[in-house]
Amino acid sequence: MSDDMYRIAELAQQGFCCSQVLVMLGLEAQGKTDPDLVRAVHGLCGGIGWSGDTCGTLTGAACVLGLYAGRGLAEETADWRLSAMLRDLVEWFTEEYGALYGGIRCETILDGSPMNKQVRCPGIIAGTWEKVNELLQGNAYELGATGG
Repeated sequence: MSDDMYRIAELAQQGFCCSQVLVMLGLEAQGKTDPDLVRAVHGLCGGIGWSGDTCGTLTGAACVLGLYAGRGLAEETADWRLSAMLRDLVEWFTEEYGALYGGIRCETILDGSPMNKQVRCPGIIAGTWEKVNELLQGNAYELGATGG
């Protein structure tokens, strides 16, 4: 098991959802913690507020890209490459997991089985974390060592 998979499993066992796990990995790669941000992305859990809508892994990954390339202060500007990274992420996720499970909605991916959360989600989180790393590194962002 890779260090990333171990950390993903550890965070999931602590009760964090997919979007929170991805944001925590992104923060940890920066050597940071931010409980307020982790709380904020709790709203994305279970497909946006447990509605079963867009997968929290995808929305959490978008938040990680924003964490690195987005605007956070009035005197800042977002990196012009952020939109392209987000578009690439959504296209990749749709091709990778949407095609495999019939869509990118949480309820579609879980297919009515709570067991699928343990079976499918860890691999989806790990694959998406790898894609986030690839997108950031491909756009000259330094991401902390994440194991492997």
